Amino acid sequence: MKILALGAHPDDIEIFMFGTLAACAAQGAELTFAIATNGARGGNGDPAALARARRDEATAAAGLLGVEPRFLGFPDGELIADAALISSLKALIGEVKPDLAITHAPYDYHGDHRALSDGVRIAASFAVPVLHADTLGGTGFSPTHYVEISQHWDIKAKAIRAHRSQGPEHYVHRARLQNEFRAGQCNGAAGALAEAFRFEPTFPFADIRALLPPAPPIRPVMASPGPAGRAG
Repeated sequence: MKILALGAHPDDIEIFMFGTLAACAAQGAELTFAIATNGARGGNGDPAALARARRDEATAAAGLLGVEPRFLGFPDGELIADAALISSLKALIGEVKPDLAITHAPYDYHGDHRALSDGVRIAASFAVPVLHADTLGGTGFSPTHYVEISQHWDIKAKAIRAHRSQGPEHYVHRARLQNEFRAGQCNGAAGALAEAFRFEPTFPFADIRALLPPAPPIRPVMASPGPAGRAG
């Protein structure tokens, strides 16, 4: 089982899909991380120095799962789904030969996220099914699949915190709130955490459930008793 995770910026994989990737790794999957832009606009100061720092941070975070990330090196904030990006993605997919690719939703908040999503969709073609990660805050996102990550939260939080240049505690907090909410959508137990994804079936890929770690367990829904003395 080979999983290709693609993020637009050096911390995107950690925020949006790292728990699922940790679950995949626990099942023995071979992981490849690819980061499209250099992250040079993700802060103040010298862009070249920031790009180097963010590369080091992404390397440290990916290393928690034994992964050496690939850096495609496109300029931060200027990503477009043009021939250069699509050619780079096709070459990567052809080299890795993944069973599943995971990237941003096509309507996520950042233009770089949307461009990468479009590029991956085009580059994937008949080669690999593409799964879209949750959007920031879940805005406009309708999940089709959920992955239980309760056992992998600690390593996800550690991976986000590896991005020291980005004020990571803010993202740790937001990610946990979102993962709690997604688990709640599945009627998860108190404290359960889940990451959400959306899959659009495209020929020849109609069903990818066998490619994903388990979803949160289904719990029975108990009817609440009505107020005392109330009939019906």
